[in-house]
Amino acid sequence: MNSNMRLSEFFKLGKTQFELDFIDILLDTDISLFIDPYALAKRNDLFSMKCSNIIVNFFQRIIDDIKNGDYASAKYNLNRLNEPNETRLGLSSSKPKGKGVSGKQSNDVFERLKISKAVTTGFLKDLSDCELVIPGISRDKISDIVTNIIRLELIEYTKQQCHTYNIPTFKVSSGKYWNSLNGKWEIKYDNLPIYKNTRIILVPKAIVRFTLEYNHQKYYNNFVLNFLQEENISAGTSLVRLLKNGKKVVYKKDLKNDPRFKLTKEFLFKFSEEHPEVLKDYVESLTQTIPSLTNEELEKKQHYPVSFNYDKLKNKLMQINSGQGSADNYHEAIIGILEAIFYPNLYSPNKEERIHNGRKIIDITYLNAAKNGFFEFLVNNHIHCPFVICECKNYNDDPNNPELDQLSGRFSPRRGRFGLLLCRKIENRELMEKKCRDTVDDDRGYIIALDDNDLIQLLEYKKRNDIKAIDEFLTNKYKKLVM
Repeated sequence: MNSNMRLSEFFKLGKTQFELDFIDILLDTDISLFIDPYALAKRNDLFSMKCSNIIVNFFQRIIDDIKNGDYASAKYNLNRLNEPNETRLGLSSSKPKGKGVSGKQSNDVFERLKISKAVTTGFLKDLSDCELVIPGISRDKISDIVTNIIRLELIEYTKQQCHTYNIPTFKVSSGKYWNSLNGKWEIKYDNLPIYKNTRIILVPKAIVRFTLEYNHQKYYNNFVLNFLQEENISAGTSLVRLLKNGKKVVYKKDLKNDPRFKLTKEFLFKFSEEHPEVLKDYVESLTQTIPSLTNEELEKKQHYPVSFNYDKLKNKLMQINSGQGSADNYHEAIIGILEAIFYPNLYSPNKEERIHNGRKIIDITYLNAAKNGFFEFLVNNHIHCPFVICECKNYNDDPNNPELDQLSGRFSPRRGRFGLLLCRKIENRELMEKKCRDTVDDDRGYIIALDDNDLIQLLEYKKRNDIKAIDEFLTNKYKKLVM
């Protein structure tokens, strides 16, 4: 068996990273990608917000236990942070090896938290802060801690994606996850994909990063040392050098070599206590909108070719016959095409989601995570769309009112009021636009119909990386609904 086999190859998905919503991992090694709790907290989609709330819940429980002297509880909960190898994220170059903080290391973290003024003074507010001031806690450990805490959400995502992409699953132990409702670690049996007798947990590619936004080295080099340069010049210390032109300078290398200013997390905490304004400046400098990695960046990280043949997707679509007999093939192709066009603004496709106690089915739902472009435009124009609801019609003829009514019947205050009707052709576009406008006029929601020609045009824009053209294309269709 190929020791460098990707998940898509092992399960014979016939899809590339560009068509898959999760990281197409190498199964026998780790990939140096990380889940950043700060980046999760800055996202506005339902999955990310739920994960972020669970992380906050866990960390606050640890802090509260330490403040209240319930050391046994804090130790117990920290010791449950085992090594999460199921995601293949981390720094191992051979066999996957997570870096949890169980055992001796969890006790070390507890002791550092217990004696740290960062806890008693309220300096530590969330898990991201640990990267700045707690020794031994770096990007890989924080990512693994997050994976443990939100494991249940990742498992639910994995089950959804396995259904969407037809990946076989087996009932296995879930591993421990944090139940934020009762504040306890729990375990259950659930359906997950298996490789070499071990479970696999999929991670949305939209939420991973190359590094953490909170970074103690950046804080030290770009903020702390800058402050110390000015402070030493003002005080006229021995570190000040006089240049030939009469200018006084303090070199960062001299500060780094001075034992008083050596880079340690203990020093950073003490400095931050004495100069909270510097820490405030650093936190305010952090990116408020942290973009997801592109498919090209993900492929480059795994040393795979980064060029993607969008023409293959076009050809795949055109080779599918219209009619009921090819409906499943069309449905499957649409999931990959929409993923390739709209990631990262839309993600987490859910195929054939059942609603109304299973009486109705939605062909595809996507989470709306847009912070720019057309799908953010919808939100800014007060069109509620936490989900984008898609119906696929592999018909020979134009869809009619029953198909539009079916899609608008899937809208709700919880799911949202915007959807895409995907079909093979629209011969009478003017009539289709009028029918979609009727839905708006009756206050039943907003529907944009896209046929093969529309999708091929959007794929061409994506091929050229012309995201502005994609947004303008959709905006023009929206204008015809409301103008």
